[in-house]
Amino acid sequence: MKKKANVLLLMCDQFRGDCLSICNHPDVKTPYLDSLANDGVLFEKAYSACPSCIPARAALLTGRSQEAHGRVGYEDNIPWEYEHYMAEEFSNHGYQTQCIGKMHVHPPRLLCGFQGLKLHDGYLGAYRSQDIPHWMHQDVCDDYLFDLRNTYGMHADFNASGAECNSWVTHPWIYEERLHPTNWVAEQSIRFLQTRDRTKPFFLMSSFVRPHQPLDPPQTYYDMYKDKDLAPSAKGDWNDEEKTNEFGYTSDSIYGCNDAQMRHDAKAGYYASITHVDHQLGRILSALREDGTYDDTIILFVSDHGEMLFDHSLWRKVFPYEGSTHIPFLMHVGKNVAHLLPHKVDGIVELRDVMPTLLDLCDIPIPDTVDGISLKESIYQEKPVEREYLHGEHSFHSSLSNHYIVTKKDKYIWYSETGREQYFDLEKDSKETHDAIHDDIYQTRIQKLRQILIQELKNREEGYSDGIQLIAGKQPKNMLEHPFTKKEN
Repeated sequence: MKKKANVLLLMCDQFRGDCLSICNHPDVKTPYLDSLANDGVLFEKAYSACPSCIPARAALLTGRSQEAHGRVGYEDNIPWEYEHYMAEEFSNHGYQTQCIGKMHVHPPRLLCGFQGLKLHDGYLGAYRSQDIPHWMHQDVCDDYLFDLRNTYGMHADFNASGAECNSWVTHPWIYEERLHPTNWVAEQSIRFLQTRDRTKPFFLMSSFVRPHQPLDPPQTYYDMYKDKDLAPSAKGDWNDEEKTNEFGYTSDSIYGCNDAQMRHDAKAGYYASITHVDHQLGRILSALREDGTYDDTIILFVSDHGEMLFDHSLWRKVFPYEGSTHIPFLMHVGKNVAHLLPHKVDGIVELRDVMPTLLDLCDIPIPDTVDGISLKESIYQEKPVEREYLHGEHSFHSSLSNHYIVTKKDKYIWYSETGREQYFDLEKDSKETHDAIHDDIYQTRIQKLRQILIQELKNREEGYSDGIQLIAGKQPKNMLEHPFTKKEN
């Protein structure tokens, strides 16, 4: 009988899709991820359809679209009650399953099918409140915080450097480098590999909080970037810099930062956090090689969403632009699992595709609740991805609730509360510097993409579409009322 492949799912939070050296980023260095991609498959057009932590992870762990899992915005404290989690399917088919690091589910220690969990969700305000049950508080439920306090005492905390969880404020890690949360995920992952049940294949999800804020890389990594002349952020003919002038002194403003030095430091801290993660990933990969299982393992690296990083005078995520929605997605298949030639795939893929792809690669049936598609043939046979477009969205405040249709060559955006539209020719303008919504040459194409969105939204409970036109001004929701009802075709 053929030996079952191991699976190592490496995940980051808020890691931009362009922040890989192999993707020709001018500043950031990612040698270990580059090595995986160079000897594997790099998906160049991967997206997060609902780009914030909770809905993105719902897509990853269930294989469902945002319309199906119901989370179309960010909202804490909503129970996860889904059938057929990815880890559950692996567990049911003889795998030892373990998650280490960030889950960001509710309740906070819900296993989602994993047999074991070492939890570190990063700073989550919803679980720092004194109004929640004691067992949910991060003081109790976070394994990393427990370990940190065993070393430094009860007052130690993972926000002690002073940088905040959504802010551009930057300060290097104040404790020993080896005790950084990024190192902890690597340490715990290596320990799992050393102590796992050797009679079973494993499915390990190593889930890093960084490069999500706080921007607190160890000093050695910050020093790599702090004095560099970093490439400027993208700037377009449609940017609203007045919003930055108005709100740019608020430390976590979605409109960025007014201070040039602070912007530079934030980018340095972000890139440093990426390189730090990359080096810790290298430790996990070395452990696989030392263990003799590297060639028996399928390795996938993804992120839940990106970071605007001051592109277009914007900060954080949830926006429909490339900095927020475009994610890294790369895979390495051990030579004992299958022989394949390294290649790149330019089709549109999304986090919902992770579950069916990994199950299919391991010959595990894909549940009928899954909306994503298996990428097995694109990986093994270099066949094109069978997806013409992706519908993405995110509800948000300040009249910024948005929807987008993205293809291999372009993107159409609709802001549902105001009716504002945008169009970008991504083939010619990958940084979205020119809003071509009124350009005569694109009007036929824009109408086609608009019609696609009209059809995507026609049965939605918010009333965004009547099947003929988009209807602006409707009240957006973070959570749909019927998340388990598949949308009719």
